[in-house]
Amino acid sequence: DVLEKLAPTPSLYPSPVNGAARIVAQWADNQVFPAAMAYNFQPAGVADVFAGAPEAVVQAFVADRAAMRGGAPRMSLGEGTSTYKSQLRRLSDMLTEHPYLMGDVPTIADFSAYHPMWFTLERTPSVAGILDATPLLKDWMARMKAIGHGHHDKLKSDQAVEVAKHANPEDVSQLAFVDDHGIDLGSEVTVTADNFGLEPTPGTLVAATKTRLTLRREDERAGTVHVHFPRNGFILKKVKS
Repeated sequence: DVLEKLAPTPSLYPSPVNGAARIVAQWADNQVFPAAMAYNFQPAGVADVFAGAPEAVVQAFVADRAAMRGGAPRMSLGEGTSTYKSQLRRLSDMLTEHPYLMGDVPTIADFSAYHPMWFTLERTPSVAGILDATPLLKDWMARMKAIGHGHHDKLKSDQAVEVAKHANPEDVSQLAFVDDHGIDLGSEVTVTADNFGLEPTPGTLVAATKTRLTLRREDERAGTVHVHFPRNGFILKKVKS
């Protein structure tokens, strides 16, 4: 929703499929992505991703992803393969009458679903044959790829931090406060994803709308920044004093 406000045209949530597009996008994030990654990171896929990388890089990646799972069990290759195939068929069925998942224009649903399949095709080509059974989906992927990435300038990490340091966060004081948690604005809170990447993010709650939560954080390098989270898929808790 923050991106939609910054660049509202073309919309990621066009009417009248706004609600349906959000539901499909969340399904893609929570269900398609983990199944796709369980399939993609079979031995042949791992060899594609880390071709030429030092062993230390591979081990660091494995440790990082294990920490992100927070102790949750990893889907097996067999389970991932079966689930991913089923999901690909369902997505293909959505393309029998329209060029995009929700109709004639791409929405947030298309971009969310494209991400894991892009990884299969572009990063793990040795195992991309799983896509051959769904030609409508492969045609859709070609249309998504053709959208491109627009025009952008590359920044090094220290440059990005410097930009944040000299920028002022958006004034969110006029946003309508939706108090579903009984937590006042100005409270010290944490926000944590409910299924992946389970590290809590602490900060001061400065906005809570129908669709998002915003925390103010003070960083010694970047200064004052606002971090935005969707309400769906994230857990808000007040920090006990």
